[in-house]
Amino acid sequence: MSQRIEDYGFIADMRTVALVGRDGSMDWLCLPRIDSPACFAALLGTEEHGRWRLAPRGAAARVSRRYRRNSLVLETSFELPEGAITLVDFLTPAQVGEGLNVVRIVRGDRGRVDVEMELILRFEYGAFVPWVRRHPFGLTAIAGPDAIAIRTPVELTGRDYRTYASFCVGEGETVPFVMTWHQSHLPPPPPSDALDLMVRTEEWWLQWSRRYRYQGPYQDLAHRSLTVLKGLTNSTTGGIAAAATTSLPEELGGMRNWDYRYCWLRDATFTLYALLASGYVEEAAEWQRWLLRAAAGKPADLQIMYGVAGERLLIESEIPWLPGYAGSTPVRIGNAAHSQFQLDVLGEVMDAFHVAGVHGIEVGDDARRFQRELIDFLEQVWDEPDDGIWEVRSGRQHFTHSKVMAWLALDRAVKSAAHLGSDAPVERWKTLRNRIHAEVCAKGFDQEKRSFVQYYGGKDLDAALLMIPLVGFLPPNDPRVLGTIEAVQRELSTHGIVRRYSRPGVTDGVAGADAPFLACSFWLADCLAMTGRASEARALLDRLAGLANDLGLFSEEYDPVAGRMLGNYPQAFSHIALVNTVHNLHKQSASPASHRARQ
Repeated sequence: MSQRIEDYGFIADMRTVALVGRDGSMDWLCLPRIDSPACFAALLGTEEHGRWRLAPRGAAARVSRRYRRNSLVLETSFELPEGAITLVDFLTPAQVGEGLNVVRIVRGDRGRVDVEMELILRFEYGAFVPWVRRHPFGLTAIAGPDAIAIRTPVELTGRDYRTYASFCVGEGETVPFVMTWHQSHLPPPPPSDALDLMVRTEEWWLQWSRRYRYQGPYQDLAHRSLTVLKGLTNSTTGGIAAAATTSLPEELGGMRNWDYRYCWLRDATFTLYALLASGYVEEAAEWQRWLLRAAAGKPADLQIMYGVAGERLLIESEIPWLPGYAGSTPVRIGNAAHSQFQLDVLGEVMDAFHVAGVHGIEVGDDARRFQRELIDFLEQVWDEPDDGIWEVRSGRQHFTHSKVMAWLALDRAVKSAAHLGSDAPVERWKTLRNRIHAEVCAKGFDQEKRSFVQYYGGKDLDAALLMIPLVGFLPPNDPRVLGTIEAVQRELSTHGIVRRYSRPGVTDGVAGADAPFLACSFWLADCLAMTGRASEARALLDRLAGLANDLGLFSEEYDPVAGRMLGNYPQAFSHIALVNTVHNLHKQSASPASHRARQ
């Protein structure tokens, strides 16, 4: 089995990402893009599926990690009796230098330490061994369209389709490795100095960090979350991937393994608020522009997710040669949920455009026309069952949350009517908005449970119902809201953190259990704060913040019994939720939740 999910550090360059374990092994790297095939896929298999390990030889070392200041330059320090070294890992942003570079530097801190390197390059998720040539500067490796050049002063040797090196590092010495990807029919970019790249990369991140404007409790953890969000952003398109990985399991050994390297529209408004509240207006504007480009076309063709450049065909398939993380199969690439009908997406998109406009982000005529067409489409389909926010594969239902978000779409259309044209049918929109509101209250609320329920006529709960006060559907002190919050705490809370819904296998049609979902847990904290239970909200935030790993990273889910992270990692939805909850608890009237609810 690979290391625990939380044992991995995250590095990124706004094109792709890599995961580096506490043992110095880079076990996940897709080139040239975050959703490209992996050349290091040991995360989902064995070392034979590709990895790059740099670590002291022999005896176990005491390991500690940190990011250099407010950057994604990762330092992993190894302490041994005879000395100490630090492994510095980073990817170079496009603005820093030519080429797509993965840089690893071994720095001697104390004494002298023997170091070993093992490089196992495997393209197409571990399927193919490349053609490797050795050169005085290092090596080149080619497989189909992909080529890699590795430059280092260390002598490299090959054996059994692997590359090895052994060297000694003394105090004050550095040994660099620069791996550069390029198209195989082109020559590699010219060599770059590793130490210079490190200085320039760190400075790039520090300049970006200076725009961060929140000061208060958890400001460092919130900033780390924003840094992760930036790392998951494609610098060319503005699209933000939901996570760095595919197929990290929601249940160890189970089949709840999905590809999250795409951009979900459900994240749109949460993302905008997290960026805007933290001072990153430019990133928010880029995300909004990506949203418009990706969704362009007929509203009936609107998808719930897209590729980072707006790609639509995300066909789901399985990789049979990868045994999966902790034996969790199948390993999937692509995501069949891209073709689902989720009514709530219409609300998220309309709300995102509304929020952008309120904050002075110009949406333009194309966006206005698109919003009009989106509402026209909503009027035709709002009363149809859908697949819901959690992308169930058990059949469509009249999900209560989906209807709330349909109400939200119309509510934002009414409030944005002045910008949508003088001929906007505002009264018709108001009538339908009120009709949906009345239906949700009549059919989505269970008098016996004193709570809203997952779908009309059902008895199960759904943590997405916590959105009801957060989007302003009902005021926080409404008895129906209070009853829903209490029901979620009573029936969905496990060891203080919240599961998405009551009966996973029955609800979603996928075998296996569902661990508590971190984003939903942050939503509960938001609701507690809105209902005046500030001390409970702060206690829950404290609990959730304590689940971050030593680098401040979150996955999608957390198993409180085993005490370990589950799901794809790092997960944008979790980090976005943390940022918004920090602001909700400590910015009061200017918080994202209070602002969104009263818009």
